Amino acid sequence: MTPFSRRGFLAASAAFAAPLILPHTLRAETLQRSLRATTRTLDIGGRAVRVKGILDDQGRSGLILNPGEAFRLDLVNELDSPTILHWHGQIPPNAQDGVPDMPQPVLASGERRSFDFTATPGTHWMHSHIPVQEMELLAAPLIVRRPEDLAADRQEVVILLHDLSVRPAEEVLAEITGGTGGMAHDMGAMGHDMGGMGHDMSGMMDGGMSMGAMDLNDLNFDAYLANDRTLDDPEVVAVDKGGKVLLRIINGSAATVFWVDTGAVQGRAVATDGNPIHPVAGSRFGLAMGQRLDIELDLPAEGGAFPILALREGALERTGIILASKGAAVERITGVSDAAHPAFSGDLEQEAQFSALMPLTDRPVDRNDNLMLGGSMMPYLWTIDGQSWGTHRPVAARSRERVTLTLHNMSMMAHPMHLHGHHFQVVALNGRAIAGALRDTVHVPPMSMVTVALDAGEAARWMLHCHHMPHLATGMMTPGLQVLW
Repeated sequence: MTPFSRRGFLAASAAFAAPLILPHTLRAETLQRSLRATTRTLDIGGRAVRVKGILDDQGRSGLILNPGEAFRLDLVNELDSPTILHWHGQIPPNAQDGVPDMPQPVLASGERRSFDFTATPGTHWMHSHIPVQEMELLAAPLIVRRPEDLAADRQEVVILLHDLSVRPAEEVLAEITGGTGGMAHDMGAMGHDMGGMGHDMSGMMDGGMSMGAMDLNDLNFDAYLANDRTLDDPEVVAVDKGGKVLLRIINGSAATVFWVDTGAVQGRAVATDGNPIHPVAGSRFGLAMGQRLDIELDLPAEGGAFPILALREGALERTGIILASKGAAVERITGVSDAAHPAFSGDLEQEAQFSALMPLTDRPVDRNDNLMLGGSMMPYLWTIDGQSWGTHRPVAARSRERVTLTLHNMSMMAHPMHLHGHHFQVVALNGRAIAGALRDTVHVPPMSMVTVALDAGEAARWMLHCHHMPHLATGMMTPGLQVLW
């Protein structure tokens, strides 16, 4: 994504069709915008690959809103199949949340629908809530800037990460789940057409059991992308010598956890899922599917070329972009490392370091509940409280009640759990109380417990699901929070 800076517009390569550049004056003006769910073609290693995308009227990918600007737009479906978008990280009215038939139906081909709600600041994203379409890259950044973002003398660079298969997504899901043709559950009522999916893992690739007892990497994808490009032809972003950069990183992949590695430049993590945290210094941070991480960098005064890499968990593959000052030599970086990268945060060490800058107010808990996350690779079936879609028991709460949920993972795969319509605070890790980060997606490692606290919002059914798409598709999705008046 093209950067923008208070020091002036800087040239950058077009990772997306055209740059998204925000005016540098503080305005609360609200524009009526338009987005198109459409198709586009990527050049991946010299091969033209047709994928989906979300573009504005000028062909730009994604959306950036000014401070104080409402989320007001028309969404047009230019695809030849139904679709719907979820505004991940936003807290819209339930009717505009973007889950098929909860309560609004999908958009038919050629249909237009309007959205209008108060925007939630931070680094967020938008994506289809139909698993095969998200795997086809029907996703884009959604950035809502704060006034302090305009006041800061820093350049902002957005990085959207993806895993990509050149084969049809239905085929990929069938391979991951075994391809025997049986669905674990019926999601027809929600408009999710995901093709035949069974439970024999004969189609598993070599990543599945590579890390001992922990299961990683259901499939080896054909490419790993940062802003639609591989390291064969990475985006090179022009930066100032000695400048300050804010990386807004979004893991939009279907089934890949990444390490974000800032290399020679020490970074500071300053926000999780769009919510400010007390800065945490480091050069490597883990990022699960659906999560976002803001990292500040202070570039050296002498300038240079600085790779920002995303390293695939438990494997050799990597992707990324390069920050480069004027005149810097940019060296080629291969798309594979010399050694496999470690598994991410089996001990929740990183999560324990993050703490919200603006935590939830301290108040008594009105109700608490536990949700058991389970499943296995053979058969390939993932559950919440032993149930698949359509048979789950939602957690009941009344609007404005303080609720704690303990997510207890009894499986051997990690689960990035996303709750719609709310931001929650991580308040305990394996039973140990912490004052953690505010999030909407939390990574729960195998045989671990994560407890989150939230204030129940609008009276409605709010979806809770794993953001690993094959897990969602085979049952790990539930109308998890039923908020009552």
